[in-house]
Amino acid sequence: MNEKLEIARNWLPRYTGLALDEIGDYVLLTNFRSYLNKFAERFGCEIRSADRPMPAVTNARGLTMIHIGMGSANAATIMDLLSARNPQGVLLLGKCGGLKKSTEIGHFILPVAAIRSEGTSDEYFPPQVPALPSFKLHKFVSEKIIAHGHEYRTGVVYTTNRRLWEHDKEFLHRLQAMTCIAIDMETATLFIVGHYNAIARGALLLVSDLPMTPEGIKTEEMDRLVTRQWTDVHLQIGIEAMTEIEEKGERIKHFRY
Repeated sequence: MNEKLEIARNWLPRYTGLALDEIGDYVLLTNFRSYLNKFAERFGCEIRSADRPMPAVTNARGLTMIHIGMGSANAATIMDLLSARNPQGVLLLGKCGGLKKSTEIGHFILPVAAIRSEGTSDEYFPPQVPALPSFKLHKFVSEKIIAHGHEYRTGVVYTTNRRLWEHDKEFLHRLQAMTCIAIDMETATLFIVGHYNAIARGALLLVSDLPMTPEGIKTEEMDRLVTRQWTDVHLQIGIEAMTEIEEKGERIKHFRY
């Protein structure tokens, strides 16, 4: 195998445990196994690929969810491999740290852009290329958030490959100076590699901690609380948004770069 598409067609089933024709036109990505389990339970689907690096499941309507794990390398890998399937839309259901005083735990964020500080995206485009979502996909997601009676924020997300930084005062000052609304480890990579592979993409992020203050740093107890209170609605919004896009048959991509 020496062609990218040939490799991706071989690797996507190997990573996910699903044959190419078992992966739908619309895909949800998650960092958390609990999301995948809830998706499978809701639709009565069997996760046949529990031992794979990126276990996945597809419901009867053809909506696929893939558990990609944490970090920008994984985000890049799945967006490269999905080029073998060429889905119509991909939405990340992720969590993030809120960086603004107006941002609270449980708020939803639809990023308008992401700062590429994770390094992985540099392998795809020069640093001058912005990491952007497909805005029409975000339009469907925003409508579902409002329909469920929730507020959401928009802004720029800072994406980093560094996980343990909450103690670093210099790093915190740099984050404040950039006026980002949130920080995560996947969004910029997802946007850039999606752009590279001409895949429509978006991210619906849930604020799970407030790392700019010592008392806001995520703990196991806080993570359990966030999971218990907001996982179901987070997942529901993602499912409804992607299902409606498919039902309406609207094209997400308008331009070819």
